[in-house]
Amino acid sequence: MALSLFRTVRGRLLALMVAIVLPIACLTAAAAVATYRTVFEAIQTSQTRAADDFAVRARVWYRGALRSLVTSAAAIRAVSPASDSCDRIAEKAIAAVSGYEALLLRVSGRPDCVGGLDGSIPRSELAAVAGQLAKLPAVKLWGGTEFTKARYDQVTITGRSYLAVYSEFDEGDALLLSKPDPLDDVFDLGTDDKGMMAALLRRGGEVVVARGGAQADASWLPQAETVPEQTTHWTAPSRAGPDRTYAARIVAEPDLYVLVSFDGSAERAATTQFYTLLLAPLLTLTLLGLVYMKAIDQHCVRWLRGIEATARARSSSSGARVPLSDEMPRDIRSVAEAFNAMVDEQEVRQSKLRLALDDNRFLVRELHHRVKNSLQVVQSYIGLAKRDHNGEARMALSDAECRVHVLSAAYRFTLADGEMQPVRIDLFLDDVVAMVSSLIVARGQRLESRIETRAALPIDRIIPLGFLIVDVASRALRAAPGLGLELAVTNAGEGIIDIAITTDRDTAQIAPPRLFAGLLMQIEAVEISPPQGRSLGVWRLGHGAPRRPDAVQPSPAAGVISTPTLSPRKAPAGPT
Repeated sequence: MALSLFRTVRGRLLALMVAIVLPIACLTAAAAVATYRTVFEAIQTSQTRAADDFAVRARVWYRGALRSLVTSAAAIRAVSPASDSCDRIAEKAIAAVSGYEALLLRVSGRPDCVGGLDGSIPRSELAAVAGQLAKLPAVKLWGGTEFTKARYDQVTITGRSYLAVYSEFDEGDALLLSKPDPLDDVFDLGTDDKGMMAALLRRGGEVVVARGGAQADASWLPQAETVPEQTTHWTAPSRAGPDRTYAARIVAEPDLYVLVSFDGSAERAATTQFYTLLLAPLLTLTLLGLVYMKAIDQHCVRWLRGIEATARARSSSSGARVPLSDEMPRDIRSVAEAFNAMVDEQEVRQSKLRLALDDNRFLVRELHHRVKNSLQVVQSYIGLAKRDHNGEARMALSDAECRVHVLSAAYRFTLADGEMQPVRIDLFLDDVVAMVSSLIVARGQRLESRIETRAALPIDRIIPLGFLIVDVASRALRAAPGLGLELAVTNAGEGIIDIAITTDRDTAQIAPPRLFAGLLMQIEAVEISPPQGRSLGVWRLGHGAPRRPDAVQPSPAAGVISTPTLSPRKAPAGPT
């Protein structure tokens, strides 16, 4: 009971732990994964918006520069000054805005109007740049609000880089060159994010302007250039080797676009947060489970183990009891007290049972002794009665006396040592053969025995065996005067013996009575050879192993003599 209780409690505790921890772990994992995805999506959205912000700032600057160019060109065209005056007006127009370096205005039928802050930019270079930009496709409309056909580009003149803004109108065109510094100021967001790099790039990977003036450092750029159609976001190896995250946005088709790069610190922080959110609750649940199991083991399971150990010790020590303690929980103490009470009650029942068995054994032994004595008295009365009869009556009394002797001999052998025990076949049949020779065999007849087994049978099988021998011998000796019989008992295998009765000459076979089939059934014997010629029959029976399942059983229609079923014991050395 204790062992079963221990296993039941342990199984329920484990099931309870699984029922509590598993759903919480699943919910925690689901929450951590959802948070991880949300954070990553927010990071990607933020990176894309950063590229959009830089692109919008660059577009706003370009639009402002384009507006300045268009306004200045319209004003100069409206005044239509002389050539010298036109150059001075253009120079004053670009000097008003920081970063503007040169202005070229070309109107058909008029001389070119060129204004520059210094003379380092030749007129011919300005004209060449204007002619080059005129061949490029116009910038696509931004939201449908562009007010002129414009082209944007980056040019290098006399070893210096300039941002070029070109505008085309009906009777001519205009060109504005600016330093990259104003656009660099546009890229300054006022924050110091060392993990982020931003630049305006030209198709081919050439840096026009970079955030913080880092045009010379191109290690953060991707190894393979990706020019966006409009906007794109991807992760790729940088020119320095490590992977970086990139977001790009087109500024001016088809060449200028903004590229923003991130070192992945935000993603790593999100991954760390994910594992923290995932593992911290699981570790907490594991710790709580261990503490819970420790508490259960200390306050519950260890007492159940004590009950189990006591239950196992009962097999070797009948006085084993569960030790009681004040530290026991009330329910377990109740179980332990009930266990001890059950053990005490069991010992009382076993003691009473032993006494009852001893009394019963004594009574049974006394009963069998009285039966044995009564059979001997009956046999004596039959022997005395024979003296007053002759002929058939005397032979009938001899048969009866012989059968009573079988019963008496069986009880005498089985109670030889004072206890019921199996009877040796050889000793019993020798005694039966001697009695048949004394009571039934007439003058000129003989009965011999050849018994080659020392096997033993219980009394409920030895008695019908004796009856069978007496019945066959009696019928044969009565029917044939001067007949000789031989009883042979031989070993036919392990736990199997054969019993055969033969005559010294051929005799007429006499059908056995109906009682004969009942005797075979009680002996658990099988007839393996029917009576024929000199053989009165051969029977096979087992004495050590169960009867073979293929044995042919006699018909139960015949009468059966009931004999007591007794437990087998050691064979006696002989009758007392």
